Amino acid sequence: MAKLQRLGKGDFQALAEFRFQLRRFMRFSEETAKSAGLTPSQYQLLLQIKGFAQRRAPSVGELAERLQTVPHAVVTLVTRCERAGLVTRLCGENDRRQVHVSLTPAGHRAVSRVALRNRNELLSLTSVFRPAQLSRLNDRP
Repeated sequence: MAKLQRLGKGDFQALAEFRFQLRRFMRFSEETAKSAGLTPSQYQLLLQIKGFAQRRAPSVGELAERLQTVPHAVVTLVTRCERAGLVTRLCGENDRRQVHVSLTPAGHRAVSRVALRNRNELLSLTSVFRPAQLSRLNDRP
């Protein structure tokens, strides 16, 4: 049986501060999305489409993985975004059953507005994620 490691006060402080700052950022991001006329889920979908590294248009399955949800929930979200004029669906080139999702010009504008504000807020949190701050996780009692 592996020996259980003990956490010191510094571990708990670093983890608590990280969690606090993460939640603070998430709340800021949610409010920023709402002020731009998007739901937080819509913004997350648009962000994953815009930031998808492998191709221009991710599939519904790939978006489900990136959003950590199930494909049928992504289909519902894509439908809402499509009705709002933010995304379009594309049939796969090799497999017409596979659906890919891309941003419309309105989707590009919406995600870019929110992402710019989020990036600026994230930059204000850099001290939390600096190696010196995270090194507290190595402190032992």
